[in-house]
Amino acid sequence: MSQKHFCWYQNYGLCLLLACVAGCGGAANGAAKSNTHIGGTADVATSSVKHQYAGDYPMSAAATTGMVADLVARVGGRHVVVTQLMGAGVDPHLYKASTGDMAKLNRAEAIFYSGLHLEGKMGDTLARLARKKPTVAVAESISQGRLVTVAADRFDPHVWFDVALWSEALTVVENTLAEFDHVHGEEYHAAAAKYRLELIELDEYCRRELATIPAERRVLVTAHDAFHYFGRAYDLEVKAIQGVSTQSEAGLKEINELVAFIARRGIKAVFVESSVSERNVLALVEGCRARGHQVVVGGELFSDAMGKPGTPEGTYVGMVRHNVDLIVKALK
Repeated sequence: MSQKHFCWYQNYGLCLLLACVAGCGGAANGAAKSNTHIGGTADVATSSVKHQYAGDYPMSAAATTGMVADLVARVGGRHVVVTQLMGAGVDPHLYKASTGDMAKLNRAEAIFYSGLHLEGKMGDTLARLARKKPTVAVAESISQGRLVTVAADRFDPHVWFDVALWSEALTVVENTLAEFDHVHGEEYHAAAAKYRLELIELDEYCRRELATIPAERRVLVTAHDAFHYFGRAYDLEVKAIQGVSTQSEAGLKEINELVAFIARRGIKAVFVESSVSERNVLALVEGCRARGHQVVVGGELFSDAMGKPGTPEGTYVGMVRHNVDLIVKALK
């Protein structure tokens, strides 16, 4: 394997000093910013670890999305019990914390969330909790130079679709738990190292399988703009109906333009997402049919939420493999 593919899993260290969250609206077509820490107006503060855990085990941790919960559970092992707020099929862009969620967050000894304004409606809540306990945005240690820019000081939050970048989020969880619970630090580092090897294998699997799609068919059309990191990492052209955030509504003009693109390029399959309404994708299919071009729904991808617990897609590795296999089958 090349040095390029190995370099990303090195330990980048923990950058947890009052990181700032940038918004995520708009279309993710801009170039990445320079290699500096995230700037701009802070929406959510990320707290550093200020004291040592001294409670009973397993320690309680709360996580927002399934992807984040997966990281914490894999690193924490038997010493950490993880409560996940957003389950299968839940859209984090639109999610509002319930009374029950607030109780879970208040009971947790540590909180982990994705950041980069993915959980936009929870911003104030997370900022308040960051003053009381370790509250960590796992994606915000990634430098601007590796993020996809969607507007001035605004970044695409869907970093988990580049497995290399998500490994950096793993490092943040690893170091946070090891610092907060020093007693079990060596076990957290060992668990993270083991999982990191799985992510290296997953990254190679993505590259190998997606490379089998003929170049002219390597176009991924989805419901919303969640796959730009995926396309950048694994060499696919990505088009979407809605923007990076599902809060942005697609108009008739955008749908008609995408219909024309699909027909012009002869694209045979488009994809729905588990956490986004299929309405707009079905409108694409009907629009293409009206133009005399037949396109099918290639299947359901997992984007902002993983599958149900207990299924292969209910894990990060299983979710990514599911997406890759489905895309290859439909486009190849």
